[in-house]
Amino acid sequence: MSELTLVSTHGRSLKPLIKAALENELRLLDAGVHRAEQRIKLFEAQYRLKTPDFIEKYENDEIEETLEFAEWIGESRLLTRMREKVETLRGVTFAN
Repeated sequence: MSELTLVSTHGRSLKPLIKAALENELRLLDAGVHRAEQRIKLFEAQYRLKTPDFIEKYENDEIEETLEFAEWIGESRLLTRMREKVETLRGVTFAN
């Protein structure tokens, strides 16, 4: 568990500001996750191959590298990172 303490030189509470910023970031990440999932579904439908199977074939040099395949891998990696960030942000709680 990580802990962060913020101190403001203003008399106002930082909690509402930070909470709103985190909620906004979550909304943006959720939208990004949705877009990446949709793009990946299109690749999977077009090539009739699930992403984990595609990546395995790609890493084993069973598939020739193309720009579209690089985009598919990029979407998959981006989706993984965004999901990790969402999980992290959803685990944030405020002590006071």
